Amino acid sequence: MHPIPLSDLPPRDWAASSRDLDRDGVVHLPGALGPEALAKVEAAVEFSLANPGPSARHFYPEEAATFFEDRGSRHLPLVRETGIDSMLAALWGEDRFWYLGEQLFLKEGGRSRRTPWHQDTSYLRMRGSQLVACWISLDALPKQHCLEFVRGSHRGVLYNGSAFAADDETAPLYRHSPLPRLPDIQARRGEFDIVSWDVTPGDMIVFHLGALHGGAGTDQRMRRRTVSLRFLGPDVVYDGRVRDERGAREGNDEAMAGVYAGLADGDPFPVAHLEQV
Repeated sequence: MHPIPLSDLPPRDWAASSRDLDRDGVVHLPGALGPEALAKVEAAVEFSLANPGPSARHFYPEEAATFFEDRGSRHLPLVRETGIDSMLAALWGEDRFWYLGEQLFLKEGGRSRRTPWHQDTSYLRMRGSQLVACWISLDALPKQHCLEFVRGSHRGVLYNGSAFAADDETAPLYRHSPLPRLPDIQARRGEFDIVSWDVTPGDMIVFHLGALHGGAGTDQRMRRRTVSLRFLGPDVVYDGRVRDERGAREGNDEAMAGVYAGLADGDPFPVAHLEQV
């Protein structure tokens, strides 16, 4: 399928958006998806919610509200059908990149807790500037219920991952790691440059996977369906920094184990193992 030309997509100052993404690690693209493209995203998300994959799981099952996540690599055609590939090419000035798969989240059924602050790069084995997620909400969200980011943190410290523990959101994923423990951003919000936006269906937020981010919870009668489509470009290399000094849960991403095999720190990725957009 040929890419949708940028001229057929909602107009935007792509140079300014590219600068914002590079500087802040995140950029909000209001109205990025027209009604037809948004309908395709919604159909894909509803399909995945009705047909969860083997990685699907419920966080905090002891709580009444639903906090559901599914991961997979079933929606690459969606990237082409909605013009997201053309948008990424405009942001990067690069038309060669690869699909890392999607994450879908559903929060509903009462007050749900927030997604803990974390960096996706704590769970992956990748570093580089061309490493992003395109985050889309199918439901209108005020900024206090939107995904939040620490501006510029993609250029800072790589922290230990969050174990998503119910009693401590900074509890480390890797128990024997040289990576520093996550700061308690939620308890010290005034010390961090936190940014979020009011979003409506059709908006898209593009963020670097190294940016510190966390998602607000939901209130009663709210439904929050979101999808995050993840990509890497040619400047991304294997990150060989030790996650756990005893090797436990090293990399924490079984789906990427075959791609990581045999790589040393700084090696480019064997793109034959990845899905090219």
